[in-house]
Order: sequence, then C-alpha cells, then structure tokens
Amino acid sequence: MSTLRQPNRLAQATSPYLRQHMYNPVDWYPWGEEALQRARQEDKPIFLSIGYSTCHWCHVMAHECFENPRIAALMNEHFISIKVDREERPDLDEIYMNAVQLLTGRGGWPMSVFLTPDLKPFYAGTYFPPEDRPGLPGFPRLLQALAKSYRDNRQVVEKLTGEVTERLKLVAAPPGETREAQVEALLEAAARLMQEFDPDYGGFGGAPKFPRPLELGFLLTVARLYGDDAARQVVSVSLTHMATGGLYDQVGGGFHRYCVDREWVVPHFEKMLYDNALLAPLYLADYQLSGNPWSRRIARETLDWVLRDCLAPQGAFYAAWDADSEGVEGKFYVFSWEEFRQAVGEELLELAATAFGVTRGGNFEGKNVLTRLVSEAELAEGFGLTEQEVNRRLEEARARLRAAREARVKPHRDEKIITAWNGLMISALCAGAQVLGDPAYAAQARRAAEFILTEMTPQGRLQRIFADGRLSVPGFLDDHAALLTALLDLYETDADPGWLHQAVELADRMEALFLDPEDGAYFYVGADQEPVLVRSKSAFDQAVPGGNSLAALGLWRLHRLTEEERFGNRSRAIVRRFLGNALGNPWGFAHFLLTPLLSLAPPVDLTLVGDKEDMRTQALFQTIHAAFLPGRRLVCKDLRTAAVLEALVPGARYYEAPPEGPAVYLCHRYTCQPPLTDPGELAARLQEVFPLPEGG
Repeated sequence: MSTLRQPNRLAQATSPYLRQHMYNPVDWYPWGEEALQRARQEDKPIFLSIGYSTCHWCHVMAHECFENPRIAALMNEHFISIKVDREERPDLDEIYMNAVQLLTGRGGWPMSVFLTPDLKPFYAGTYFPPEDRPGLPGFPRLLQALAKSYRDNRQVVEKLTGEVTERLKLVAAPPGETREAQVEALLEAAARLMQEFDPDYGGFGGAPKFPRPLELGFLLTVARLYGDDAARQVVSVSLTHMATGGLYDQVGGGFHRYCVDREWVVPHFEKMLYDNALLAPLYLADYQLSGNPWSRRIARETLDWVLRDCLAPQGAFYAAWDADSEGVEGKFYVFSWEEFRQAVGEELLELAATAFGVTRGGNFEGKNVLTRLVSEAELAEGFGLTEQEVNRRLEEARARLRAAREARVKPHRDEKIITAWNGLMISALCAGAQVLGDPAYAAQARRAAEFILTEMTPQGRLQRIFADGRLSVPGFLDDHAALLTALLDLYETDADPGWLHQAVELADRMEALFLDPEDGAYFYVGADQEPVLVRSKSAFDQAVPGGNSLAALGLWRLHRLTEEERFGNRSRAIVRRFLGNALGNPWGFAHFLLTPLLSLAPPVDLTLVGDKEDMRTQALFQTIHAAFLPGRRLVCKDLRTAAVLEALVPGARYYEAPPEGPAVYLCHRYTCQPPLTDPGELAARLQEVFPLPEGG
C-alpha cells in the first residue's frame, strides 16, 4: 500500500477499520445516503464489505484485492463499493450476516455481500482470493460474472432478492411459541449444553475452540442454585484449561479470541475487550466458590491488562488489539528458544522453560506460544524448591519477558470506544472491586460510566461510538441494556443511589426507543433510526449477550430493587416471547436463560443499613461481596443518602440500623431473619442459605 496515493472518502471516517482502507485504489464509500443515491441513479449493484480492524482475514483480502489496482478498477467500473465496520454498525452486520448464512450456509469476516440498489442481497460470501483457488472463485472473475448477471439477468436477480428478503424478515423476528418458565426445562437446557463438553481439555466441541463465557456463566449459575456437580465440573475444568493454555496471555495477562486447536495451545492472537469483560467475572465467581488462588490471579491479571492496555484517556476502554504485528500473526506474543533464553537469562532458563512449555522446536511455526501446564507444586518438587520460591522466580521471569515484548512492534489497537462493550467492562470492574476488595477497580468503573453518561449522551441520546474525538452512530438496544446493567452493578459496589436513578432513567429511554408494544419485546434499532430492509428483534446471544437478553435481566434486577411492576412486566414479556426459541437452542440463548433461571429461584434479599464510611459497614459489605449469590437483591442504605434511596427503593424505608451499629437484614424464601451486625455471623447465615459445594 503506497502512502503517496490520494486518500479516498474513508479518510474522514471515525472507524479505525475504515481508515485502514483510506489509501486503497477502490472508490470506497462509507455507509450513507451519498453512496446509496449514486447506486440508484446509476442503477449499479452495491458491493458491501463488512469487517473490523483486528480481523486477520480482513487484512489478507484487503492486501490481496483492495490494494490491487487491477481489481480495484473492476470494482470501480461495475459496483458502488461500501465499507462498513461491523462493530460500529452491528445492525447492518446482523442483517447481512444472516443473508450470507442463508445464501451459503456459513458466515464470517470479511463479509462480502452484493446488493441491488434497494439494498437486497443477491450474492454473498466471506473471503475471496485474487485468483481462482480450489473451492473459491477468484475475486476478479466473480466481479465480472456478477456484474454481467445483474445487467443481463435482472428478473432472476430480482426473484432471488425477493425470496432472500422474505426469509430475512423471519430470521430478524423469529416466530416462537410463547412459554412460561419451568425449572425442569431450564435444567434440561443445561444438560444439553453439557453434552458438548470436552472432558479432557475443557470447553465445548473440538477445534477451533472458543471460550464460551455465556454458556459457562449459565452452567455456573445452575451449579450454584441447584447443587449440580456435573455443571460445576464443566466450568471448573474449562476455566483451568483456558487459563493454563495459550488462550491466556501468560506474560501480559488477558485472553485471546479463540484457539485453533482442541487443547487450547495455539490462539488466534487478537484480544477483544468483550471477551475479557465476560471471562474475568467467571474466574472471580470460581474464586468465590473454591477459594482457588489461581482463579483469583487470572481474574486480577485480566482486569489489570485491560486497565494497562485498553484504557483511553477519557476513562473508558478501547475495543481490541489486533492479532498481527509487522504483518505476521502472533509475532508480538511468541518466543523462539533463543529469544526466550535471552529474555529470562541463564539462571532462570531451565525453570522458566519448563513452566512455560518452551522448547527448541516450539509449538507454533517453530516458535513458542507460552503455556502453564505444569503446576507450582510439580515445579517445586522437580527443582527442589519451595512453591514460594518457584513463584518468586517465575514472576521475575515474567517481568523479563514483558520487558522483552515491550521492545517489539506492538499490534494495532482499535481505539474506538463502544458503549455496549464498555458496559460489560464496567460490570467486570465492579465484580473485581467487590470480590477482590480493590477500590481502584471501582474508581475506574465510575470514571468510565461518567464519561459515557456525559460525553456520549448528547441531548439525552446515548451514542454507540466515540472514536478519533468524535461521536458516531446512535446507540442500539445492547448499548442501552449493557449500560443499564453496569449502572446497577455500580450501585451494588459503592452504594451511591445516583447510579440507580440513572438506571431508571435509562430504562425509560430504552422503552421509548425500542419497545414493540405488540409483544413486549424490544427492537434492536431505535425508533429514531432508519432500519435497513428489516427491523430486527431477537434475543440471540453471540459472542456477547443479545440486546433483549441483556434487557430482560437488567429489567428483572431493576424490578427487584425498585418494586416498580412495569419493569417486572417488561422483563417477563421478553422471556415469554423468546423462551420457546431459547429452550430449543440453548447454545444461542445461554445468557438469555439466566433471567428465567434466576426468577424461579427462591429470592435472597439483603438490605445493608449504616454509614458506608464506617469500618463496620464496610466489613459487612465485604462479607456480602465475598459470596457468590446469583440473583441476590442487594440494597445498600447509606444513612447520609437514605431519603434519596427511599424515593427509588420504597422498601428501604422499613429498615433502620439497630442501636449497636450497622446491620444486614437477610430474607430468604420470603422469610426475614433478625438484623445481623457481626460479619462472621453474616457469613455463616449466607452459607446456610447457599451452602458451598463439596470441596468448594
């Protein structure tokens, strides 16, 4: 790619992904009326290319095809070419990914879709090479064939687009039997998920293997609520293998996107904010249940990686790190034997190489993806050291390896701030603050939320993207629902009722923008946004929870706190609308199923009353936070803000601190116990309510 070429229209985009293509010879347009109008006026088909900035195969197709002047000339002659960042416009990505899957039976990125000027798809695929390869047509030949077909066989094209569009409407708002939740059906859904468990290496299925935090989170909740040892084992084994394999960055912390092998050794090296936001709370919950210091360490290192490498100056979080550096996938992360030896030094070499699985031959293209398959106890025995000394030496080795990596060319970082992903990360930091007792995590969670609520909500309308100093794209359903959950988590972390007030206001705005009054579920695109082809309405969970999935759980929690029936009704309507679909395919609805699962469990209500600055109050707060209590209702009544809280949570007015000081009121199965003022007694009562599993 020559930087001497004049930049195209994408130079003005907020998206880092679009700006990566600003020097392509392709006459690219961003999605917008200018491109669509030209397609209509010239009666030209549209080539729609959707990807994201840390997508390896997006880079490959860009280099092979979009930087090729001959191929670009064909595109410019026959098509109006539009480039879209899937993370900025998930609405477009969802619709046209559905089209790719309908037309080809598979999907992925880069997404390549050919549309009529009225935006209906007639051909689709993913990556296309610059010349014919087995099973794949070369992109130049494909461009010429599709241009000819559009020009000479218009009736066939229009018939196909009509059929595809009708099928897209069904996918966007799938019909489903309205269902009421039953525990037996939910436990059966959990059993179906566990059928795909890999007992040898953890996780689900074979290669490639994704971490699946939503499925693991659902199973962990089943294990906790119903004492399901099999579900607990699935989660425990999976978390261990993921954290000791190459999926986890053993030097810098944080998880990669997925592994290409069943054994979790070789990752696809990109790191996404949302994966780490969803995985860190799982390890924290495992630590709460088991006391396993390894899970505690992985959670802390993951959160610390985000604070170190994803934190924007504004206080929110960047989206992702690429897999490639200097054009080579994984180059930043892997070590040859000689690189490893030079980094750790001769005195640590043998121990560190054994601990991190480093060999002269390597495990990835002659180099080494670092793993931690040998325990500290095994290393201590093998090297005649104490475990404490092993840990000390390995920490020194890790510090030296980090320093060596810092001297390398780093992968590209996608520096856009996405509201939905930041909502997930705020929740993860709140979990870290609660379980680990680290106020730095709470402070950073507050800072991120304040930036979104102020700078990303002009005139009261939440936006999805902040990048390059600019806002773009009105927020979708998942942006609102993930932020709603984050606000509730902030309230349970620092007892500031202001977060709860913001949550109520956000829920009201979400209803005004997205609610479909006909069935009580929520559309993905707001009423003030222009839908493309169809206005989708789904609860399908993908790598991140779906919009209706997040909304159902957030509104259920809000109802539990405020006792406002409208929030409970909204949550129940979403569950009824999609529960039949979810029970038919729990793989696509694992997070969604949390809401009916929790709503059927005997309620646990905790009301903490006292001056939150009082050390006795803090001790009680920490005792509650130390326990994994899925679905708990935690009201924190700070005496200095009691009036504000009682306006939001009317039930709080009935609870006062006894003369002896701060207290917790515990109610379970609709029965309340006397106020508890001693942290030890509170911990014992919580253990009675939620007994830890055997050995946990």
